[in-house]
Amino acid sequence: MKQITNIVLSGVGGQGILLASKLVSEAALLEGYDVKANEVHGMAQRGGSVIGQIRFGKKVFSPLVKLGSAHILLAMEIIESIRYAPYLSPTGLALVNTQRVIPTTVSSGQAEYPADPEGLVKQTFPRFQMADCLAIAKEAGDTRCTNTVMVGWLSNHLPFSAESWQKVLEQCIKPKFISMNLKAFALGRKIS
Repeated sequence: MKQITNIVLSGVGGQGILLASKLVSEAALLEGYDVKANEVHGMAQRGGSVIGQIRFGKKVFSPLVKLGSAHILLAMEIIESIRYAPYLSPTGLALVNTQRVIPTTVSSGQAEYPADPEGLVKQTFPRFQMADCLAIAKEAGDTRCTNTVMVGWLSNHLPFSAESWQKVLEQCIKPKFISMNLKAFALGRKIS
């Protein structure tokens, strides 16, 4: 395993970046790693860009992921993957949800949403996977579980046990939503 693993999560306000970040951080802690994390909320409540950074390893001194050093970029919105592409290392992996969230600058006519975001992803990232995590969350029972689907997908690329993930989900998710989120996580793990 790498000395320190760097993960960047990106999306827009309301997509559950903060919960996803907490799930990953808590799983790393349960596995005995030193963990540092931070989130930049920005205009999150208004659908603005949100980024989370997680670093774990034997000893971590800073929560900040340097440009070009992320091992994994988990993007909950397709254009947000492009916005935060500079964080990913040349050999890093981008896990990209194909969901499109149209920002107010586009809906107000001040900007244009790219015509072919999937094409941009293919041009931008040497290593990437794309999936419609919103549709998978719907299958799990609620589109609000998209973040949990994505954490399940991410879990395939992290050295954490199934037991740690189960425990973290049960600790961090409200009891009335746990069954649906466990299903969402399991469906996310099936993404290849």
